Amino acid sequence: MTDRAHRAAVGTSPEPAPFPGRQQAAGLRPARLNAADVLRLGAVGLRARRARVVLSALGIAIGIATMVAVIGLSTSSRADLMAQLDRLGTNLLTAEAGEDTLGNGVKLPKNAVAMVERIGPVQHATATAQLDARIRRSDRVPEERTAGVTTQAARPDLLAALNAEVDKGVWLNSARERLPVTVLGAVAAERMGITEPGEKIMMNDEHVVVIGILKPVELVPNLDRVALVGFPAAEKYLGFDGHPTTIFERSSDSSVEGVRAVLARTVNPGNEGSVKVSRPSDALAAKAATDKGLTTLMLGLGAVALLVGSVGVANTMVISVLERRQEIGLRRALGATKRAIRLQFLTESLLLSALGGAAGALLGAAVTFAFARVQGWIAVVPLWSLGGGLAATLVMGIIAGLYPAIRAARLHPTVVLNAA
Repeated sequence: MTDRAHRAAVGTSPEPAPFPGRQQAAGLRPARLNAADVLRLGAVGLRARRARVVLSALGIAIGIATMVAVIGLSTSSRADLMAQLDRLGTNLLTAEAGEDTLGNGVKLPKNAVAMVERIGPVQHATATAQLDARIRRSDRVPEERTAGVTTQAARPDLLAALNAEVDKGVWLNSARERLPVTVLGAVAAERMGITEPGEKIMMNDEHVVVIGILKPVELVPNLDRVALVGFPAAEKYLGFDGHPTTIFERSSDSSVEGVRAVLARTVNPGNEGSVKVSRPSDALAAKAATDKGLTTLMLGLGAVALLVGSVGVANTMVISVLERRQEIGLRRALGATKRAIRLQFLTESLLLSALGGAAGALLGAAVTFAFARVQGWIAVVPLWSLGGGLAATLVMGIIAGLYPAIRAARLHPTVVLNAA
């Protein structure tokens, strides 16, 4: 071992003679260890007990991975939700027929759509109507009724208003809305066992041809369980009276609240209390708020896991001090200062925590990217979550290593060596 390496190991260095011309035999004084020496000393204990180090770092890694993954998944989910809202728009309002003060169902006027279109900021208005029609897969079982599937009348401009799309087949137009044809929602088609257009189903006692199947309607998911027919066809074949049930309207983003304030009295003048006005995009916003609450809960669980991991690090360091009393006593006898001993064990604790934190951050980021890819989200891992996780591990490393380091520095070399 070179003289410099020896001095770094024991924390001492030669002391020059206090007076010119006079030599001090084998005089030693405390040395200042540089950062590289401290890191080398701290890594010695970790390399000697690798299995224990891995197990101790695993607790830290699990806590940090949980926190990074929770933040990453929550951020990715919100980013996907915001992209979804941007795509679908937040300027859609619905007005539904409710009940009067006596609890009786109220019918909206037949010209409700035309009245809504007269509101200045309104750009587009359309409607659907609930039908009292029994829908069946075939006429072989007269009393059969497909569970969870209802029938509604719709106008040809409904898809444009809702930003909805046809998955298979075609949608209603000015000609098809007069014929005994229907377009099924995604869930309705699945429940009826229909995978391709062209098949016939029964509505009451009428044979109706399926001409299309919709993709899931994200803003109005109840339409996924509906069989839609045109208004004229519903009046001709199903006894529809022409009164709409739900009005859909779109206006500019800046005028949504203004339109919302007058929509009920416009749809049903004189009985506006029976009209329920809502904003479908609010349901998606509520979902984001729910996800935020769940994220807070999961972050708390991650913090608990990190705390448990820190206790494991502290336990490992205490055991390390007990096992290495002879080494500590030897270094103290050779001139190592208490400060050098404290730095050594504190550095070991920091390196152990940093190892677990780095592994946990990488694991959390990997989980976020993998899960986001499966869900079709945009993967987002905020840099502050990685930096915050690593900073948290260093803080916990200092806390966990402080007591063992102080305990090691207080060991007296004569007592330790005599015990050995």
